[in-house]
Amino acid sequence: MDEVAERLKDRTKRFAIAVIEFVESLPRSPAGDGVGRQLLRSGLGVVGNYRSACRGRSHAEFTARLGVVLEEIDEAELWLDMRAIFSRACATARAREKRRL
Repeated sequence: MDEVAERLKDRTKRFAIAVIEFVESLPRSPAGDGVGRQLLRSGLGVVGNYRSACRGRSHAEFTARLGVVLEEIDEAELWLDMRAIFSRACATARAREKRRL
């Protein structure tokens, strides 16, 4: 395995660990649990599928697996964006509520 692939293995592993830690820190609620579960699935899919790509038996298999990695990254980004949007909306709603009191 070349140095670039090994660095990417390390980076994807660190990403998966960061996703796990982030999901564990989320407040418990139906929405938080749902988003957290989806983020966890897609975030862990990045590392698993990249490692699988590195074990590909052909260049075509490697390329196909990288496509799956890209899909998982895209989905993880979606859930992170959704969490950010709703975290901000919740903070805004709380601030407005305080002003009304």
